[in-house]
Amino acid sequence: MTAPHNYEHERALWDTFAENAWKNLSDRDPVFRWTQYQGHPADPGPELLREPATALEIGSGTGRAAAYLAEQGTKVTAVDLSPTAVAKCAEHFGISGVEFVCAEVLDYLTNSTATYEAIYSIFGAAWFTDPERLFPLVAARLAPDGVFVFSQPPAIPGAYGPQGMYKGGFAGPAQFTYRYSYTVDAWADLLSFSGFSEVEVREIEAPTPGHIGTLLGRAVRG
Repeated sequence: MTAPHNYEHERALWDTFAENAWKNLSDRDPVFRWTQYQGHPADPGPELLREPATALEIGSGTGRAAAYLAEQGTKVTAVDLSPTAVAKCAEHFGISGVEFVCAEVLDYLTNSTATYEAIYSIFGAAWFTDPERLFPLVAARLAPDGVFVFSQPPAIPGAYGPQGMYKGGFAGPAQFTYRYSYTVDAWADLLSFSGFSEVEVREIEAPTPGHIGTLLGRAVRG
């Protein structure tokens, strides 16, 4: 089931998110982690990407992960829907060599002819885009044997498919978007049906028992 996205409307939401994120981001140094917990001992790190020569981040947010990979020698393209996020990232990380692109991810993947050794999403577009549309496009933009990795919160038990999400609280202008939530097995099936092999989807437990974990998916272009 595909949710009725309005990308101009959602762009305004992510612009607001970017403004708040940069205002409250005390540490703006490049960093790469899959989980939402700083210093998590179970975080597998960028090694999952296999030191790619080229990489594409979909939903790049604050740009810190893209800048980190660029510092390691990867040629990175980072795509985000928010003009504010892209402008702030380009200004702050411009010397890193990352190409920051403002685009809707499905349009970008459809119209691009570039291929990448790795494509990844960290609480990014893989969480907010219909995987039945996204995953085949990701596979098409990967080089042979290229790797796709994504992380995001796991589904709330019993709540699967597109989930509506308001910005902030439940008062004020109605800014909202959709995120996609599935079981571990369902994510694995979606990857396999999209032509990926070596599929692995799992949950990383939070460092504090009972706290929200991290869903991690990884697959190779078949």
